[in-house]
Amino acid sequence: MTKIFITIPWFLPAFRAGGPIQSIANLVREFNADVRYFIFCSDTDMNGAALDNVKTGEWVQYNTQTQVWYADHEKISDSLVKQVETIKPDVLYIIGIYSWHFNIVPLLYCKAPKKILSTRGMLHPGALSQKKWKKKIYLGIFKLMEYHHKVYFHATGEEEKKYICNFFGKAAKVFVAGAIPNKIQPIPIAEKERGNLNLVSIGLISPMENILLVLQALQKATANIEYDIYGPVQDYDYHELCKQQIKSLPGNVRVKYHKEPASQELQKILCKAHIFIVQYKNQLFGHTIYEALSAGRPVITSNQISWKRLEESKAGFNVPTNDTTGLINAINFFAAMSKEELGTWCEGAQHYSEDAVDILQTKKAYAAMFDL
Repeated sequence: MTKIFITIPWFLPAFRAGGPIQSIANLVREFNADVRYFIFCSDTDMNGAALDNVKTGEWVQYNTQTQVWYADHEKISDSLVKQVETIKPDVLYIIGIYSWHFNIVPLLYCKAPKKILSTRGMLHPGALSQKKWKKKIYLGIFKLMEYHHKVYFHATGEEEKKYICNFFGKAAKVFVAGAIPNKIQPIPIAEKERGNLNLVSIGLISPMENILLVLQALQKATANIEYDIYGPVQDYDYHELCKQQIKSLPGNVRVKYHKEPASQELQKILCKAHIFIVQYKNQLFGHTIYEALSAGRPVITSNQISWKRLEESKAGFNVPTNDTTGLINAINFFAAMSKEELGTWCEGAQHYSEDAVDILQTKKAYAAMFDL
């Protein structure tokens, strides 16, 4: 039985950190043969709010193969080092790059036969442009200390592998294993008339999700648009810009902001929508995009994401980042459709999701990475 010790800043029931949390939850649910997982995380969410109904400072059973340690804010690093020494894992799987307690301490002070650093898109040029000087200094020290020669890297796709090798050199040891997604069963098409369209976005309210660009495009909308936005506010200044943009929208566009949904509410939210829209500045996977596609909802998204060539499959559109004209053209295209015409694209979205991820091959990639 292989013991895999996972260090991650936040884990369920935390949800504000988005994709990494979902990726690990899916991994321990779907990839569990001959494996025991130990997840070490914070007892708060990304906004610092304490998690409800969790026991701190002890191992808590999550599923039959997985235990979780919710660390309180005192002596996190000491607890982490001690638990790694006690568990003696075969693999130390580090999620992220920049967290002192959950990324840097395990690199420096924890011992395991194999250490794997999962960069989770943090070396994408778009991500590096945020707080770039702090990141440049830290990554420069990382290279100077030659830690990139002492660990394996995990990339969720060939594109991310390219970013890792561009930064750390071709000698970097990189495993490629895609994120394991949630699949939602196809849902009925919402009632629709020509000239009407229901849009939905689910994600963090931050510049990287690029909600403001969608709102700016809707300034030119001529159809009747209902746009529901779900998600926690990560950047309050950006949220204020979005609110100001909403105030200037024409009367035919109605926007509602909702608090972050629980995972079990996703299917209900998608039932009311015709199109899922999110214009990521960069995103290597995008769990909610896959979930929307699998439910049979076409997607309007950027070209900075792994889900490419959507239009060819009648599954949606990839619109170049910052192209408001392309966005409103895609929105108007779907708004002009009847329910029957939209149905063809809903089927295309579902078929695209089935072809896009090979779960068996993905599991084989994780088995190779974890030496199983």
